[in-house]
Amino acid sequence: MSDVLTEVLDDLTGEGDALEALVADLDAEAWRTPTPAPGWDVATQVSHLAWTDEVAVLAATDKDGWDVVVLRAMADPAGFVDAEAIAGAEVEPAELLARWRSGRRSLVSTLAVYGAGKMPWFGPPMSATSMATARLMETWAHSLDVHEALGTELAPTARLRHIAHLAVRTRDFAFMTNSLPAPAEPFRIDLVAPDDDVWTFGPEDAAQTVTGSALDLCLLATQRTHRAATDLNASGPDADRWLDIAQCFAGPPGAGRTAT
Repeated sequence: MSDVLTEVLDDLTGEGDALEALVADLDAEAWRTPTPAPGWDVATQVSHLAWTDEVAVLAATDKDGWDVVVLRAMADPAGFVDAEAIAGAEVEPAELLARWRSGRRSLVSTLAVYGAGKMPWFGPPMSATSMATARLMETWAHSLDVHEALGTELAPTARLRHIAHLAVRTRDFAFMTNSLPAPAEPFRIDLVAPDDDVWTFGPEDAAQTVTGSALDLCLLATQRTHRAATDLNASGPDADRWLDIAQCFAGPPGAGRTAT
């Protein structure tokens, strides 16, 4: 296992542990608190994470099981994910928590020994490191929703670096999914980390740039905030457009958040 994969898996575990600590002692009523995702309460958010971790294990280990999931998704592409999350949330909180805990531990152990190949996914095939990063991103994003629902704040950590990197790597995907041509050249991106360090991506002499808070780029690319609420600044028309459409999760463009 590479050092990078080890780091991402450790951070994935840390992000999951932080959310588990938040929800573990909630009573049944609190698990039904609505979150910013329409129709999803706290239980639905955790159910979605549990289901996706389980499906990722299938993608890595069980071709027949994965194929069944894909066929079900194809039968209801617009509603499949919501249906699975809502159905999984119907159990008692303790059962759901145990399911999610087991699934995320299984995912970490599976990815740790996966090897150098790529596993199938709903978008392009993914390496173990890419899958771990995607799961970290989604765990963090849904944890934000849970924190917002419960009136608490999720403190930013250095784990955001993986999500910021994913946001940068999915730049061309964001253009493609919005039926726009991808920029021909990379951007220079300088982001202020939670500890005031600066994370840099892209060549120093890039013609177009993005600067600002790493947290804000992560929030924007997971569509947990509106661009107007960030301190991100773009120089260049393509970089400016990217901040309108940034998206580091698979699927069609989301509605995002409204400006306040």
